[in-house]
Amino acid sequence: MGQVTLQPDYTDVASEENHLLDKLRNEFEGRPDDLIPMLQYVQKTLGYLPEGILLEISRLTSLPAARVFGVVTFYAQFRLKPIGKYTVKLCRGTACHVNASAQILEDVCSYLNVEPGETTKDGLFTLEIVACFGSCALAPVVVIDESVYGLMNSSKTRKLLDGLRKEQREETSQHP
Repeated sequence: MGQVTLQPDYTDVASEENHLLDKLRNEFEGRPDDLIPMLQYVQKTLGYLPEGILLEISRLTSLPAARVFGVVTFYAQFRLKPIGKYTVKLCRGTACHVNASAQILEDVCSYLNVEPGETTKDGLFTLEIVACFGSCALAPVVVIDESVYGLMNSSKTRKLLDGLRKEQREETSQHP
């Protein structure tokens, strides 16, 4: 039986993604060793890894698509779906757990109407659970993007999320 070669149709790739593909072709040599740096570059630029881009990276690096997808799904740093403007991470380590992080998680899931790993319908928040941030003295801890908030409870967390929603509404009203 002959080898099947995947030849994706890139006509449906958005112009932003086409520009990104041009940069990948120009900035990387296309060696198999370039795989992870290419994935990191795309992830940093788009916030996730679209399937069409992954197929093109497969072609550029001469790696089978299954290998590229295997790497992407193996490492937690890579995402196959777009994420929200803000990434909300709730710690579930021991210190946070004994300080009611489970209740915070339950309340945040209800408030945002998402489960861990999901993004709100408005694209504003992505909710994640983290095993431990190493900030146990501040337990329970919530991290939004790179900002750490300690000694949290459900009320404080909701106020924080409300503040970000308000900020987003103000930005949207200033730049419709």
